[in-house]
Amino acid sequence: MQSKAKTVREYLASLPDDRRKALQAVRKVIRKNLGPGYKEGMQYGMIGYFVPHSVYPDGYHCDPEQPVPFAGLASQKNYMSLYLSSVYGSEGQEDWFRKAWAKTGKKLDMGKSCIRFKKIEDVPLEVVGRAIKRIPVKKFLKQYEDALAGTAKAKPAARKKGKKKTSARAR
Repeated sequence: MQSKAKTVREYLASLPDDRRKALQAVRKVIRKNLGPGYKEGMQYGMIGYFVPHSVYPDGYHCDPEQPVPFAGLASQKNYMSLYLSSVYGSEGQEDWFRKAWAKTGKKLDMGKSCIRFKKIEDVPLEVVGRAIKRIPVKKFLKQYEDALAGTAKAKPAARKKGKKKTSARAR
């Protein structure tokens, strides 16, 4: 559920104590390990960490008005979420992240880039910190642009397949 909060402080103040404390703990680790070039603010109704337009003027390909998202932190209806864009779309980063988390003995509840947790004790903060620290802006933007280039190459092939199926149906 997206918040209407305009600032991180306002967002945190709107949360129940247990969720506020949990998100503040994760936020502290992120901010401690976040490299230069990234900024913190509200993005998509949650706390966002992103590459601002001053660093990457093109913005996010899905919505160029938005800066490129790097990480997000949110309180959802039934859980809290940590979104790590740097883990999604990078096989090496995802493998490293899953293995590092597993070594802690804590259960990982993860979608593509979304790590879901119900309490702060479920989160190995040292792994989160290392995941943030190991991706400087330059490396993240290279990963992002490589992913976009892969997507652009895949689209024409998908369109051709779709046209063949349409043509076959028309016959």
